[in-house]
Amino acid sequence: MKHRKILITVILLCVSLSATAIYAQTPQEPKPAAAADVPASYVIGESDLLAINVWHEPELTRVVPVRTDGKISLPLIGELQASGRTAEDLRATISAELKKFLEAPEVTVSVQEPRSQVFTIVGKVLKPGSYPLGQRVTVIDGIAMGGGFKDFAKVGKIYVVRTHRDGRSERLPFDYKRAVRGDMDQNYVLEARDMIIVP
Repeated sequence: MKHRKILITVILLCVSLSATAIYAQTPQEPKPAAAADVPASYVIGESDLLAINVWHEPELTRVVPVRTDGKISLPLIGELQASGRTAEDLRATISAELKKFLEAPEVTVSVQEPRSQVFTIVGKVLKPGSYPLGQRVTVIDGIAMGGGFKDFAKVGKIYVVRTHRDGRSERLPFDYKRAVRGDMDQNYVLEARDMIIVP
């Protein structure tokens, strides 16, 4: 009886291992590309990299850049306006267009690399780098996203370098102490390509 139980256990183990091996060799559904952590309100812009996934349709799943004219190109659909829209808005349009060819397309759209609507923070902060702009990000919000100040940061001498579309740049002073005391003229809203500099 004991030997029979051992034999059954060995057979079950072999069946389990075989099933695992077969599953490992079976082609799996492609996974969507990893997306950046951007808010749902993020507005797509030129040069952004979008991950578009159509479930069970690997030939339609791809990563596409937004061109300088604000459009992307997709199989079956052709050109679509992407700039100025949210990922959810674009997803709904792609899904509607694919219904002309597929019965019930399941589409996801995510911003893999937000290259257009970002600001940068550098200097004496804990996490310098580039961050996506949500619907409304102020200078204080930007500093918080950068992890706050390092020791000896000159919080009264922070400034923002703003680059305009025509290439012209301006330097905007920011006094953190005045802003946290309630001076809202200091805590202005950031724009795309702004750079916060914390000396």
